[in-house]
Amino acid sequence: MFKRDIINELTNWSKRSSRKPLVLRGARQVGKTTAVQLFAKNFDAFISLNIEKREDKIIFETDYPFKDLVDRLLLRTDLIRNESKILIFIDEIQNSPKAIELLRYFYEEANDLYVIAAGSLLENILESNISFPVGRVEFLKMYPCSFKEYLGAIGEKKLLRIYESEDIPEYTHTSLSDHFKRYTIVGGMPQILSIYADDREISKLQPLFSSLIATYTEDIEKYAKSESSKRYISHIMNSVWNEAGNRITFEKFGNSSYRSREMKEAFLTLEKTLILKLSYPLTSSKLPVAPNIRKKPRLHLCDTGIVNYKLGMTDVLISEKHIDNVYKGKIAEHIIGQELQALSFDIQHTTNFWIRDKKGSDAEVDYILPYKGLLIPIEVKSGTTGTLKSLHQYIDEAPHNIAIRFYSGTFKIENTKTPKGKRFQLINMPHYMAGKTIDVLKSSIKRREV
Repeated sequence: MFKRDIINELTNWSKRSSRKPLVLRGARQVGKTTAVQLFAKNFDAFISLNIEKREDKIIFETDYPFKDLVDRLLLRTDLIRNESKILIFIDEIQNSPKAIELLRYFYEEANDLYVIAAGSLLENILESNISFPVGRVEFLKMYPCSFKEYLGAIGEKKLLRIYESEDIPEYTHTSLSDHFKRYTIVGGMPQILSIYADDREISKLQPLFSSLIATYTEDIEKYAKSESSKRYISHIMNSVWNEAGNRITFEKFGNSSYRSREMKEAFLTLEKTLILKLSYPLTSSKLPVAPNIRKKPRLHLCDTGIVNYKLGMTDVLISEKHIDNVYKGKIAEHIIGQELQALSFDIQHTTNFWIRDKKGSDAEVDYILPYKGLLIPIEVKSGTTGTLKSLHQYIDEAPHNIAIRFYSGTFKIENTKTPKGKRFQLINMPHYMAGKTIDVLKSSIKRREV
């Protein structure tokens, strides 16, 4: 068990007098349960329930007054309710619609208790006829471990302190780059990362990746609404890894004969599990953020380590000096996207990409990050700044003059201009600094204002 950044968010939630029961979202095995167990150390008592267990589920399914339900839960501790700080954790809550409905009463009648719920397929619950207590709960989204959490997990305390500092000294560039390459290979799934931390042997991780993918695949029956839906989802789970980071078409996806409608519905079902994400492009450089769902989406998987395992990229990444040389730069783009997505635990936080909405144009910017009313363009590119053609086109249209480029070099800020003559500030950041993007933007804008 190692520290997760979401614990800070949980702490902030617990300090609010107006807090509501918290629903923790995230793909299977991203560490939701472990994070809550770590957080529970701040409480006088921790009541943990798993609704997959019959004896825990029946507590919520029995028809009796809510006060009696609370009393029954509190029998699990000898502490006095009004004199103690008590955390109740309801795991796999999707297995009990009644437990979901009862969350509202923890807010309305038992707000002295701290309640966290977690589970898979909660998006399906939201779309069903179950009475989900909208307005009576709040949400946080959890992701695989970030690079920062990776450093802490493997015991690199000194490097972690340096990484968390305001200015990262250049003499650490090689070491941090090497660790980020390892992080790209291993990924951020906590169980896999904890095994890697023991002796840092990547070869021992292959069975774990295989088991994790099998777990996701076995869950298909829970996701699918019919036998045909099960076939479509199974096909996607077998084919999706080859398309990580690519824009996709639903029609005949993965060399199949399946129609667009069938594939799109199956993709949307899998997206609800948070195993994958479909990112649609923006065609404007100005707010509001309005993805164009008529355009082809780009596909992101929840963890780059799993992608590397399925693509057989592990040995290639180990032998290459820079990650942007691998798989035409797609692995570098994918891991940066994973880091950018993990910048916020807000359920609404997302990253998109940009395309120029002009016939015959192939201009595309890798990521667009909303920040302080600005849509910041981000490219993941090696080479010189002169090769950033799409970025230049975006800046020419944008109502601001700030852009970011992730590459294998060291941190530097350039005052440059587009071929059309618009001056802008290009923030060049090594890949390992992706998790510090917000801090760098804040610092950069502050310097410009002085």
